[in-house]
Amino acid sequence: MLDQIAIISDIHGNIPALEAVLKDIKRRRIKMIFCLGDLVGKGPCPEKAIDICRNKCKAIIKGNWEEVLNRNSTHEIVRWQSERLNSEQKTYIRDLPNCIEFRISGKNARLYHASQVSTMHRIQRNASNDEQLAMFTNTSFTGDGLEPDIIGYADIHIVFLKQLNEKILFNAGSVGNPLDFPQASYVVLEGNYGSEKAGVLSVNIIRVPYDIELSIRQAQDEGLPNLELYAGELRTGCYGGDPALHQ
Repeated sequence: MLDQIAIISDIHGNIPALEAVLKDIKRRRIKMIFCLGDLVGKGPCPEKAIDICRNKCKAIIKGNWEEVLNRNSTHEIVRWQSERLNSEQKTYIRDLPNCIEFRISGKNARLYHASQVSTMHRIQRNASNDEQLAMFTNTSFTGDGLEPDIIGYADIHIVFLKQLNEKILFNAGSVGNPLDFPQASYVVLEGNYGSEKAGVLSVNIIRVPYDIELSIRQAQDEGLPNLELYAGELRTGCYGGDPALHQ
C-alpha cells in the first residue's frame, strides 16, 4: 500500500478553513501531514493555528510570517498578530527549520516555504523555467543534504503542479487565504515514503470548501485590522494587495 502525505500551508489563522482541511485529510485516512509555514499572519487566530498544527503535523517549517512576527515592526497588523502569541509560541515559530527533506519512491523530495533563497524570496507560478529550475539547487538557505528531484513550496497562495525536465515542482496553495479560487487547497503526495526503490509516485491537488462567512465573522469578532481587505480576499480568492507586507 502506498503512503500518503498531506502537505498544507499558509493557514494564516483561519480556523474554519484549517478544520475543514483536517477533516478532509482524516476522511482520506491520511496519517502524515507536513506544513510549509505561515500558520500566522493575516487572519484572526494565529495562536490557535499554531497549537492545532503542532498537534496534527509531523513537521512544520518556517514561513515569511513566522519571521515577520519575531521582528520589532511598527505595522499595525504585525503588532496585532504578535500580541496574540505568548512568548513560548514566538520562540517556537522563530526556531522552525527552513526545509523538510525525505525520500519517496526512490526520489529526493525537498519542501520549503517560498524558494531556495529565503522565506521572503518569491517565485511566481509564471516564473521562467530557469527561475523554477533554480529552485532545485542547494543554497546556504536549503543546505546541501540532497539533490532534489521534487520541490514543493507555498507562499504564493496559488496551487499548481508542473513537470520540469525529469523533475517535479508543485505549490501547495493556501489553506486559509487562497488567491486563485475561494476554496482551501492542499496537496497529497503519494508513494513509498522513505523508500530507496523507484516506484509509483503521484501529486494530487485537493480543494476543500469551507464556511468563508464564519471565518469573516470570527475575524470581525476578534477585531482584526484590515478586516475589509481580508474579507474580500476570502470571498473572491483574489489578492487585495498590501504594499507593507508579503502575503
